[in-house]
Amino acid sequence: MFTGIVQGIAVVEEVTAATGLSSFAISLPDNSAEDITIGASVAINGTCLTVTRQIGNTLFFDAMQETLTLTTLGALQPGHRINFERAARIGDEIGGHLLSGHIHTTANVVEILRPENNVTIWLDVPDQWASYIFPKGYIAINGASLTIGEVAGNRFNVHLIPETLRATTFGEIEKGMAVNIEIDSQTQTIVDTLARLGYSGNDSQNRPIPSR
Repeated sequence: MFTGIVQGIAVVEEVTAATGLSSFAISLPDNSAEDITIGASVAINGTCLTVTRQIGNTLFFDAMQETLTLTTLGALQPGHRINFERAARIGDEIGGHLLSGHIHTTANVVEILRPENNVTIWLDVPDQWASYIFPKGYIAINGASLTIGEVAGNRFNVHLIPETLRATTFGEIEKGMAVNIEIDSQTQTIVDTLARLGYSGNDSQNRPIPSR
């Protein structure tokens, strides 16, 4: 499990592609890989991967084709910077919300607004996931626990403070980029349960998309 509090920015050092599998060598900041063990879980841009090898601060991970298809990891190249979080331990403070590291879908950045001292990002998710997105609800984007702002159809926004921009790769985000999305598990359970009982769920499907 993870908390959605990104612990830092790591760098992709090497990508080795094989049939149905890619291996990544990812360099963590100094002291961030201390006491890690082979088999440990680390969230890479929100995707739970297993450590297969370690050389100093460089960790090695394998991702199979299903993971590469469902996430943005298939597009990673040497030099790319990513968010990382080591698995939570019993007694850790849960500063965000509980995450599994299992990515549900990807979203595209459709607009970036930069008012003074913060950034607002609008994202577009596939229609089948829009019913799980509510204003003021939780969502994880590239492994970061965030609060949803406005919702319009299958689009929603998040507001990022300077500290979030500093501590994550969101400070480098650009329009057109794809990001990993993990829907809040409690929200998904409630919506799916209501749907089985015959309720329509989120009315965001009927909300107009604001023109900009």
